Amino acid sequence: MRKGLLLIFILMFSVVLAACGADENEKGSTESSESAEKNTSDSKWSEIQESGEIVVGTSGTLYPASYYPEGSDKLTGYDVEIMREVAKRLDLELSFEEYGVDGLLSAIKSGRIDMVINDMEVTENRKKEFAFSDPYKYSYSTMIVRESDLSGIETLEDLEGKKHGGGATTVFSKIASHFGAETKTYGNVANDVYLRDVANGRTDFIINDYYLQTLALKALPDIPVKLHPDLKFHPTESAIVMPKDASTLKKKIDETLNEMREDGTLTKISKEFFGGKDASKKPEADVKEIEGLDL
Repeated sequence: MRKGLLLIFILMFSVVLAACGADENEKGSTESSESAEKNTSDSKWSEIQESGEIVVGTSGTLYPASYYPEGSDKLTGYDVEIMREVAKRLDLELSFEEYGVDGLLSAIKSGRIDMVINDMEVTENRKKEFAFSDPYKYSYSTMIVRESDLSGIETLEDLEGKKHGGGATTVFSKIASHFGAETKTYGNVANDVYLRDVANGRTDFIINDYYLQTLALKALPDIPVKLHPDLKFHPTESAIVMPKDASTLKKKIDETLNEMREDGTLTKISKEFFGGKDASKKPEADVKEIEGLDL
């Protein structure tokens, strides 16, 4: 009887030990998984810290976000100067790599650059593949049309069958396609090429950001095009784009942008490049949401 009780006790003790061992193994597995996830999220930030430099993709042709002033070989713009201030506050060197709009996101995926800043809109589809900082710019979309007849466009539904000028992978081209327009694509060209094509009829309209289009028209007043007076649509947020798993880098960028927002630096830079307007805050305009647009 005593032997039987002893055997039962040994078996029970073995079960308890096995259960404890399973808990420890499960705990170790969880900790290992969390550690691997943390290492992945830290790797991009660690890589940047080790090199002492952030490599940022931008177009260099998007006035006033990223461009070269006439007669100058120094890149500047709202986005560019924000990035310079971010790098300065993080005590890092900064270098820019220039790509056409359609090549910027693929350059992140290939590892050629660490991030992108080029008035890049935050969308649900993009968030599946990339991480975004907190927004540094709020705006909405408008449309450049011919000055003489508004390119025959009164409503967004009138875009069907028209020709749109823009990059193939931009949100603006997706909006044009949503309403049945065909997009004529460009390489990394300056604003005047887009505007002249609308004026001479090669294209009918250009959808783009309100602030960017307003200033492009101001800089090129001799081209007979204008902003459509009645169409304001698709509220937008622009942010810095990073690799999907770079959570530590995102945290550092967000903290820095928040500091710049609170101390007035974002407002100051915005007013310098947007004619005294503060694009770092949400606009008060009545802007139409586009139903059924898959972004």
